[in-house]
Amino acid sequence: MNIVVTGSIATDHLMTFPGRFADSLVADKLDRVSLSFLVDALEVRRGGVAANIAFGMGYLGLRPVLVGAVGPDFADYGSWLARHGVDVDSIHTSEVHHTARFVCTTDEEANQIASFYSGAMSEARDIELQPVVDRLGSVDLVVIGPNDPEGMLRHTDECRQRGLAFAADPSQQLARMDGPAIRRLIDGATYLFTNEYEAALTEQKTGWSAAEIASRVHCRITTLGAQGARVERNGHPVIEVGCPQEDAVVDPTGVGDAFRAGFLAGLAFGLSDERCAQLGSTLATYVIETVGTQEYRLEPAHIRARLDQTYGPNAAQEIAEHLSLRDGLDA
Repeated sequence: MNIVVTGSIATDHLMTFPGRFADSLVADKLDRVSLSFLVDALEVRRGGVAANIAFGMGYLGLRPVLVGAVGPDFADYGSWLARHGVDVDSIHTSEVHHTARFVCTTDEEANQIASFYSGAMSEARDIELQPVVDRLGSVDLVVIGPNDPEGMLRHTDECRQRGLAFAADPSQQLARMDGPAIRRLIDGATYLFTNEYEAALTEQKTGWSAAEIASRVHCRITTLGAQGARVERNGHPVIEVGCPQEDAVVDPTGVGDAFRAGFLAGLAFGLSDERCAQLGSTLATYVIETVGTQEYRLEPAHIRARLDQTYGPNAAQEIAEHLSLRDGLDA
């Protein structure tokens, strides 16, 4: 199954604040916020939504195709992804911009304040998908993740025009885009990924009810944080799955990307929606236990035991028999 993952490719600068953001907010001065937080640690990590998703899928033994725009500083990162199973041959390299950068500070309650520099990502609007299809021979699904908004719209329109199945994952760009643009992004999607807040924001901005959105997409997947995920497919009962118990909550950055990687891997393996969501939730648990979005480590016996403990032996067997974890995952 050929899955093309489009979206942001970035480096993450992750900082930890040993306190609560809320303690520094003055209720009647929120219109004039001026704050500086002295942080304890800085981690520079590989990231970007599309790259995180592709990495997770590659880790699980697949060969996803990553499509996005990067700068000339991407060589080492690109080599890392290729070494871990990601097809990077359709990535566009800018001649004038650096690779995008995500800067995020997390407090002791896992609240986050973040900024994102788009850099080369702004050139994603120049990427045509047909050459990717021609190179691969066929494409089964195009994931349209958060990216340059014009690039997202171009990819969505091209998928419709060429009859390519697509998964809409607008994520962080929902805050920036208006209702008509969001409607254009999700209408006709085979899959729609959001978290609970993004689901409500999608309904608010589009003016479409939950029922109307469900009628316009084939399958709606909503992540529920620590409660797991909900899958709503037209004509089928709603599925809700929980999350494995994490050993520690270290950093929530990239948890949603890992869920998507696991869910999409499950689709490629031919698993049911329930098993896809269980695999996604399990992979997300490993990420929340780790600093960095591509620094987690999986061991076959451990992941099977975690699946067994949370979802039962049948789920563990059905999922684990498809996993082919890649070796050589040291940085």
